[in-house]
Amino acid sequence: MAGERRRARLRALIDRAGVKADTVDRFEAAFIHDSAAAERDLTSNERLEFLGDAVLGLVTARWLYDGYADEDEGVLAKRKAAIVADSAIAATARRLGFEDLVDVGSGERAHGGARRASILGDAFEAFVAVLFREHGLEAAATFILQEHIAHMDVEQAARADAKTELQELTQARLQCTPQYHESHEGPAHARTFTSTVQVSGEVLGTGTGPSKKAAQQQAAAAALNALSERFGRTHATQEN
Repeated sequence: MAGERRRARLRALIDRAGVKADTVDRFEAAFIHDSAAAERDLTSNERLEFLGDAVLGLVTARWLYDGYADEDEGVLAKRKAAIVADSAIAATARRLGFEDLVDVGSGERAHGGARRASILGDAFEAFVAVLFREHGLEAAATFILQEHIAHMDVEQAARADAKTELQELTQARLQCTPQYHESHEGPAHARTFTSTVQVSGEVLGTGTGPSKKAAQQQAAAAALNALSERFGRTHATQEN
């Protein structure tokens, strides 16, 4: 993208972040990949990415801590991992047009480097770092919340771990693997799926949803609740 057109896109992004666009040169640094830095004796965005990663993690942890007061550390950690994952922040970077702003070297460009999730994710975190350095934590937090977290299905991100968590629990405590069974009803364009999950032949959870995956996740979550209560009672009996 031509220089002036690119800077106009960058100014639009800065405006979207809700801050003044009189520091464009400083924001430019967020988009310099190390391949471009090596070719043209520039400073890469790696140090900024390091800082931005920490800011993103802090803002996400604070948002989860305040918004999910009844959840324990393990569930919060899984939600956080989904929000700050490379694939998630790369998706946000693509939506915001980072592909047109990332400055990569000629070799990297030839292999589609500006579209790589890791490069886009690093640029997003570097941009967050510049926001933090130039305008403070709350400016960075507002950008993260409005442009990243608000566009994610955080509930689905948490549910996506239910099957994994159930499998890990049953393998560790019962030496078995959960078995899922599905059925569906309704027309092809508006089906409702039902899933039941069995552990050692016993049905421990049932879930429904617009897809097989959603129904399985709901069933797994129900089974986790049932097993948590059961193991809790067993532990209490053993102590007595």
